[in-house]
Amino acid sequence: MNDLEAVAFVLGVINVTLVVRRSIWNYPFGIATVAVYAVVFAEARLYSDTLLQGFFIVVNGYGWVAWTRNRAVAGQVMVEAMTWPARIGWLTGIALAAAIWGTGMHRFTDASMPWWDAALAAASIAAQWLMAKRKWENWVLWIAVDIGSIGLYVIKGLWLTAVLYAVFLILATWGLIDWRRRA
Repeated sequence: MNDLEAVAFVLGVINVTLVVRRSIWNYPFGIATVAVYAVVFAEARLYSDTLLQGFFIVVNGYGWVAWTRNRAVAGQVMVEAMTWPARIGWLTGIALAAAIWGTGMHRFTDASMPWWDAALAAASIAAQWLMAKRKWENWVLWIAVDIGSIGLYVIKGLWLTAVLYAVFLILATWGLIDWRRRA
């Protein structure tokens, strides 16, 4: 554990707690969290996770605007559900993206755990996008990502980050229950 990982831990807990509560203030904390984690993951040679942080900065910006507009119209951030065909399409896309991304990381980099890292990255991209779109199903993906991430970060010796993902798992479960009820 280093100081940057500790900073990212604190920012991450604040960020996800605010997401669960459907607070627009989650976005500045989210941007700060992913910026710090980009450095932490680069140092750990988790390149898929490092690249993912850049994507998260962009999608956090998009989500901030989208949630602000939704709240302006509805008075609060509204939650929606996906159709079954959309769910199947997203899962298929995640599997394809993970296979392509993992192959690239395996062939062209010295990435540690390229397949595992790529699968978590692909699912995280989908979850983050669905969160920005206010779909309750994002929490199902986050729960899967959190479970997989705990193991990966333990293996990589990122103990505080593994604990953070255990906290995220609890928060994602809370988010799933709350958002489904509001959908």
